Amino acid sequence: MSFIKKNHCVGDDLHTSSMFHPIHNGTIPFVPTQTQTPNPNLNLTLHPYLTPLVTRASFRSLTMSLLHSNPNPIKTRIRGVVFDMDGTLTVPVIDFPAMYKAVLGKDQYFKIIASSPSGIDILHHIEQWSPDKQQKAYEIIADFEQQGLDRLQIMPGAADLCGFLNSRNIRRGLITRNVKSAVDLFHEKFGMSFSPALSREFRPYKPDPAPLLHICSTWGVEPNEVVMIGDSLKDDVACGKRAGAVTCLLDETGRYDSPKYANVEHKPDYKVSSLAQFHSLLESNFDLTP
Repeated sequence: MSFIKKNHCVGDDLHTSSMFHPIHNGTIPFVPTQTQTPNPNLNLTLHPYLTPLVTRASFRSLTMSLLHSNPNPIKTRIRGVVFDMDGTLTVPVIDFPAMYKAVLGKDQYFKIIASSPSGIDILHHIEQWSPDKQQKAYEIIADFEQQGLDRLQIMPGAADLCGFLNSRNIRRGLITRNVKSAVDLFHEKFGMSFSPALSREFRPYKPDPAPLLHICSTWGVEPNEVVMIGDSLKDDVACGKRAGAVTCLLDETGRYDSPKYANVEHKPDYKVSSLAQFHSLLESNFDLTP
């Protein structure tokens, strides 16, 4: 299944009405029935086997009617949404490449990034080091994270989205690789509540599916009834996919459209460029019965 913002179908300038609809092979099936009759206004003729041969204009008319032929498609039921924090609920302010270079050294940074197109799992690398080296690395990370907290801003659309989820009684959880004090500050500063809210003190942390599975168990729901949204392929999408959840990648700048991400192991079910688009996606594509 591929993920795009707008589907392109066979025919000139033909698009679906949804920005988020996933596609399988880019084609629209058409199966004629015995009750079909030619419409003289569409200028089409019938094949002996009732396969319509149509002009460009009539193809468009027929295809658009097919797209709307089922007004009540079966929708996946969603009972909870789990958010990443940095870069998803908050505006991205931490310079992660600079932090990784400070921890790893420039040479090691470029060596790792060349072999890992989806990104660097810095915490995984640190775990392999000696205690003294680990301590120094965590101090560097803590300094970058504190700089981020000093400039903490809520992501546009986050407050409206949380209000909408509240109105539909949809649960909200949070998984971050940041520390618990950062999560506590986020809750306090913006007056939003996410429960459970798991920081990197919860082990194993994402991209392991354990934190997401823990939230599902706490809520008493199945993973496929939950959407995981975040701005990282290697952490958020991988965590959601491994747990069996629906996944949505928040890509504000379109950086994941780069060909270097074409062959990553875990690809999201959906991709949006803002939380406002994610809000629309939830309303249009899912059954939000609590």
